This record gives sequence, C-alpha cells and structure tokens, in this order.
Amino acid sequence: MRAQCSLAFLVIVVFAVLGCDSDAEDESLRGIWEGSLQYPGFESRIVFVIKPMSDGTFDATMLRPDQSDDETYVSEVLFSNSRVRLRVDRVNGHFDGLLKAQGKTIEGQWSQGRWSQPLILKKVPAVAAPRRPQTPVPPFPYDEQEVTFVNDEAGARFAGTLTQPRMGGPHPAVILIPGGGAHDRDYIILQHRPFLVLADHLTRHGIAVLRFDERGVGESTGDRSQATSEHFAGDVLAGWSFLRALESIDPNRVGLIGHSEGGTIAALAAAQRPDVAFIVMMGSPGLPGKQYNLQFEQSTARSLGQSDEAVAARVRFQERVLSVVIEEQDPVVAEARLRHLYRELSPSMPPAQIESGLQRLLSPWFRFNVTHDPGATLRAVQCPVLAVIGERDVQVPPEGNLEAIRQALQPGENDRHRVETLPGLNHFFQTCVTGSPVEYGKIEETMSPAVLSLLSDWILGLSEADP
Repeated sequence: MRAQCSLAFLVIVVFAVLGCDSDAEDESLRGIWEGSLQYPGFESRIVFVIKPMSDGTFDATMLRPDQSDDETYVSEVLFSNSRVRLRVDRVNGHFDGLLKAQGKTIEGQWSQGRWSQPLILKKVPAVAAPRRPQTPVPPFPYDEQEVTFVNDEAGARFAGTLTQPRMGGPHPAVILIPGGGAHDRDYIILQHRPFLVLADHLTRHGIAVLRFDERGVGESTGDRSQATSEHFAGDVLAGWSFLRALESIDPNRVGLIGHSEGGTIAALAAAQRPDVAFIVMMGSPGLPGKQYNLQFEQSTARSLGQSDEAVAARVRFQERVLSVVIEEQDPVVAEARLRHLYRELSPSMPPAQIESGLQRLLSPWFRFNVTHDPGATLRAVQCPVLAVIGERDVQVPPEGNLEAIRQALQPGENDRHRVETLPGLNHFFQTCVTGSPVEYGKIEETMSPAVLSLLSDWILGLSEADP
C-alpha cells in the first residue's frame, strides 16, 4: 500500500494523486476516458488521457476533439477509494466522479465556472478518428518536392512543399496563406487538412502550389512573438520571390490565396508589390478591426446558443477591452487597466486564463489586428481580386465584410475583381447546417468541391485573359 500523498506535495507538483491504494488501483485509472457534454443545440466530446507515473502521481491531458486539436494539461488528478477528481485550471473546470462497472466507467459531474452537468466517462481504446475522405493519398499525378526559402529581413528560414504539374510549363502558381494562429503547411484543423486538399486540386488542374510551415512552426524558423500581419506578409513575399525565380514557374502569373487573416496578409503583400498576379481572399474580414472584432464576438456567441443577455454582456466587455488596447499606448498602464476589467467583469476567471488573455491582447499582433482597416489596404491593390465568404460563416459573416471589400476595390478602379457570398458554406467553406464552429470537426467534407472548382476556374481564366 502506498502512503497517502501530503497536501504540501500536492501544492508543489502539477499532477498529483491524493490517495493511491495500490498499483492495481492506479492502473485502473490508466487509459483514455471519453464522454459527451450537452450544450444548447449541440453536444461535444470531452476526453481525458490519464497515466500513472512512477512517483505515485498521475499525468493527464484533456482533449475536445470536436472543437479543437489542442491538448490541455489537467492541473490535478486526485484518486482515492474509486473517487476521481480532475481539475483543469485553464478552462476553470473540474470533474468529480466515481469509478464503476469494473473500471469501465467514471460517473460524475462536470463543472465549468458556474455551470454544471452530469458526465459519464467511458474507457475507450482510442479517440475515434473522424473520416476525412477528401484528404489525398499518394501516388500523385504531379511532382512534389520539399523546398526552403529565406526572409532575410526577419532572419527566418521557411520549409514547405511545392507541387507542380508534370507536363507543360511554365506554370501559373499560388502560395497558400493560413488564418490566425501558428499553422503548419497543411493548415491542420480538427484533422482536416484544407491546404493539402486545395493544393492537390489546383495542381491537378495545372497550377503549381507552394504551402509552407509558418514562421516558428514545424520545420520553419523565426520568432513570431512580436510579429504582426505585416511581418507575415514579408514572409509570403519571400516565398513569392522564390517561386518567380524557378524556371518551371511563369513569373508573371504567381498569386496568393489566403484564408481568414491569410486574406488580409495577401492584400498587404499585393499592396507592396504590384506585380503580384492576383489574390484570393477566402473568409477574410473587410470591416475595420474594432468593428469586425465586435461583430465576431456577437456572431460566434450566438452560434453557440448564448442568450441575448449573455451576448450583449460579452460584446460590452469586449468593447471596453478593445478601447484600452487601441487608446492606451503605455503597455504597463494598458496591462493594469485590462487586469482591472477582468477583475471587475470576470471575477471567477482562473489566473492562468487571465494571463493567457492578457498576453494575447497586449501582443503587437492583436493591436495591429484591431487597428487595421482592410479597406485602406485594398484600395492600393491593383491586381485581380477574388473575395468569397460562406453564407453561414459566423467567424467572418458576409454581412458588412463583403460590402466593405467591394467598396474598397471600386475607388482603385480595379475592375478585375469578383466578390461573392457562397450559399450553404461555413468559415472553412464546408457544406454545413448552422455554420457554428462546433460543426467543423463533425463534417466529413474538408472543402466544398464547388469552391475548389471556383478557385481553379477563376485563376485559369485570368491566365487565359492575360497570356
């Protein structure tokens, strides 16, 4: 029998066990435990992966496979006399349950903030992998090679994959630019690989494609901690210059395709280099930064089933936060004011979550995001522009954003643009029911075939018009 762990030891270690009756009992908690949480209008899986350590503690992570690819560390595991407690400080949540049915279920209650519901965790052999039928598998009818290029100004070296048609040439080409966050070349989200799917389609239709690991991600180097969308535009232009220098690529037909923030980055790059052949903005904001961020808070909250009162409170809080970020130039004062707001309006938020929020809000990237006006950039873009947003996109709703893009392009006399709402599609251009983010992982389709055809047809149509 193991001695019961002291409370002092529990404070010191991150993963701790309050009472370990025997090696056998420890082993009974080992494994993958999966349950389902019920929300208004939808349900979402929650998974805990638990393993006992040699020192009597437990190591555990929490997954939300229907919502994100992220793994969250479990702050504390307590296990004694078949009673289990899992505390997850990052999300202000905890689970209290009883191990039952010969160690096959843990029945209990999940609590998060002031909200609580019953939860039954069942031991499973593995987290069920969703079907992703569009993910291409080799052999491919085109050439694929690993490449590198450098952004000298940033001191960053980028690793990527270049796919090219085997016949003909020189070929038109595109660079794929992902949305906000740190992403690899395939833009993996909930086991979807939208950039792999898109690159495969375009290359099969005669268009070379470069997709790369972003700065500081995967095999690419560079510091992204102080980087903004403008810096990422520099990374893209380094890849654009690399492509144009290849004998197999037509230097006059190298364009950019960006998703979400990636469309903003594409526009920034094209505004700097008028010889960018074209840009495609997929689900990208057109409204000014603050206005768009408030729209995002409202539309996503509604899609998750929050009440009108909760939505209004969330928007009011965000408006006060954004005002501090935009108006206060002194970072020390800004941090103090934001901390005060969190204490006033979200007193139950865990300290770790507050620190994470402050780090994001005070970053150069976020300040640029909320002060940037995409319209001002687009007015300087003279190349052809395709801007599309899904009808059911709740992250970048077509309302307001597409009209802002359309108006920005007209004063520049850019008559080679196409701005459209695409029916029945969400932010990732999947055929969907509601557009809510909770659907992304449940939908088997990675990207609508109609959208894939739209992109290839539009790009090839430009090539035919401007030989």
